[in-house]
Amino acid sequence: MNTAATTSLDDLPLVMTVQEAAKVLRLKRSTAYELVRQGAIPSFKVGRHIRVSRVELEKLIVGKREG
Repeated sequence: MNTAATTSLDDLPLVMTVQEAAKVLRLKRSTAYELVRQGAIPSFKVGRHIRVSRVELEKLIVGKREG
């Protein structure tokens, strides 16, 4: 995923890794994992892997996250 060329959130994959989400948010990878651990970045697990939904990331970015 090349976020530098991304012009819209719609161009992002539906599901991404924490590292990919960190790039979108322009955070360090370790900071993104800490925010996932705290629940500030909504995530879910697929087996042992943590994933972030594009829809939830969009809600977080525009400040409309419910909860």
